[in-house]
Amino acid sequence: MALGFTAEALASAARGSGALRMGLSRLAEEDWLWPRFDAAARRDVFARHPDSIIIQTGAQAAAAEAAALVTGGAHHTLGEAAAHVWEDLCVLQPDAQGAYRLTAAAVGFPTDWRLHEKIGLPLTAIHAPIHGYGEQLAAGVDHFFATLPAGPIFGRSNWFVMANGSHRYLPQDDPATRFSHVTGENAGKALFLRSERQTLRRLPGTGAVLFTIGIALSAFDGLSVGLLARIAQDMAALGSGEHERRAAPHYARALAEYAARRMELEKTA
Repeated sequence: MALGFTAEALASAARGSGALRMGLSRLAEEDWLWPRFDAAARRDVFARHPDSIIIQTGAQAAAAEAAALVTGGAHHTLGEAAAHVWEDLCVLQPDAQGAYRLTAAAVGFPTDWRLHEKIGLPLTAIHAPIHGYGEQLAAGVDHFFATLPAGPIFGRSNWFVMANGSHRYLPQDDPATRFSHVTGENAGKALFLRSERQTLRRLPGTGAVLFTIGIALSAFDGLSVGLLARIAQDMAALGSGEHERRAAPHYARALAEYAARRMELEKTA
């Protein structure tokens, strides 16, 4: 199954509310990486933010293998490879106890996380801000990483509601301030759906796992009514912890009002 490469397609394939799950799909080699993208934006982000690339001691071979894989064998560094594709590149390797840790990465378009805070951490610590991860998903993710064979490619998607359409989403203001301009009348243009297309595959040479993240963005007025209604319902159904993490208290009502108006217009069209 191909996940698609638009915010609408990715969000449609992603989990909404309810129990956490990986939601993996098997991908063909030709569906692995983004086929058409803004190459200038990728070159520019790494030129402007060289700290977006970190390779720990001992991860050089795995980083080089990942770079060669995504560039078809070209002799690039991990950062150069990430500047040649749309996806951010994260390399994870097992430590002496078998726990997979983030040891190398080139992350130009993060979704509200900072590489220097995550590098070197194991999977559970990386995902600690996600409510329920440790209880519902950690064991399954650890098992997947430990048993993933070389060859198959797996993908998944998720989505977030954002206050702008920036490629690099690293807000530093208070969420109440960030979403203060959003109303039921302007939510279609003021709110953005940000979807991530994530893939995982084993690097056959070093045995590391390469995790890629490609983002897709759309203002809410560019989404179908069906997806808009589902997202509004899912936001309302989130548990309190995840509701807060996603800053939903600051825009959920406006989003619901906007979705209801769109659905009413759809009925009368």
